[in-house]
Amino acid sequence: MSWQALLLAAVHDTPGIARAAAARQLGMSSGLATEATARLVSAGLLAERPLPPAGHRGRPPTSLHPHPRGPVVAAAAISHETWRVAAVQLGGTTLTATVRPHGRDQRGVLQAVGAELEMIHRRFGPRIQAVAVAAPGTVVGSTLVHAPNLGWHHADLSVLWPHYDPGQGRLAAGNDATFAAVAEARRGAAAGAGAALHLYLDAGVGGAMLNGGRAVLGAHGTAGEFGHMPFGDPGLRCACGAMGCWNTSLNGYAVARLLGDPPPSDEVGYLRGVLAAGRAGQPGALAALGQVARSLGRGTAGLVNALDPHVVTIGGLGRDLLEVAGGAAGQAYLAGLMSFRTPAPPVIPARLGDEAPLVGAAEKAFSLALSEEGLKNWITRDPGEG
Repeated sequence: MSWQALLLAAVHDTPGIARAAAARQLGMSSGLATEATARLVSAGLLAERPLPPAGHRGRPPTSLHPHPRGPVVAAAAISHETWRVAAVQLGGTTLTATVRPHGRDQRGVLQAVGAELEMIHRRFGPRIQAVAVAAPGTVVGSTLVHAPNLGWHHADLSVLWPHYDPGQGRLAAGNDATFAAVAEARRGAAAGAGAALHLYLDAGVGGAMLNGGRAVLGAHGTAGEFGHMPFGDPGLRCACGAMGCWNTSLNGYAVARLLGDPPPSDEVGYLRGVLAAGRAGQPGALAALGQVARSLGRGTAGLVNALDPHVVTIGGLGRDLLEVAGGAAGQAYLAGLMSFRTPAPPVIPARLGDEAPLVGAAEKAFSLALSEEGLKNWITRDPGEG
């Protein structure tokens, strides 16, 4: 990667970073940092501002910021209950955002999200350098292959961005839990951790293992389907077709079985309701959630034993589960760890909440925009094109 791309990425991570600090961080000489900065300012990618005087002689130090008319990415996140769309500038600042509930109709949701993305395109035009979409299911390429809780199959997510050019690779799609993991590693509870494991609970559990803020995606880009590890009841069949998946002891259907209720039509909404009842101290809900929390703790221990992270973050409805039954989860986690893991990697609530998949989608889009090809696209764009 060129020095310019590295410098731009450093400003994206830390807007307002002093130029000298960025140079030290990247191992650049002062002269090289000055030259790279000048080129990025000239290209409309960065803005350079003087820092307050500190009593030093010579030229005043400067800080580096996103250019006010610089690159923007569009991000979308579809969940089981809502969709979110945002335009985000370099540095992670959201310029515009929309969130709407939906009724799970595949065609209607895709049309609504596509229309919102088109509004962003009309507003920002050629400043939009990449687009990323998060979806709650198995995503291969730009296709949402299977989203059991939505009832969607083989949804082509590239239709959301009609300006997509496959040859330029400026559209990305991925699993919502994976993107949430990236968000927590880059801008959330796991920021700065070398190796982080993120678990995201809603209709089952997914997530990702990350090294240096980058998700380990596997051979086909579908790593992180932790809910399909055989940590559940071997006598229960999962919606994926396998027996004994971890999801069968964690999702809303599992809680309904524990409470003697019929299978819910909306397992995520049902689980949310039981969590609210547990928070209010209802004994039946607390007992069921305690059992779910113990399963979460045991499975987390198994993943920690296998993957060796520095920290574990729990997002989605898992944050609420830790609030209600964190003691049960913690005891099961510690009991399941190999004895040499002392101190145990901390298990902490994720920080970004429901916004995490959208934030992660924006980070994925910026990984395209800040690549060498992305910088070339920006420099050679026609600013007059809409």
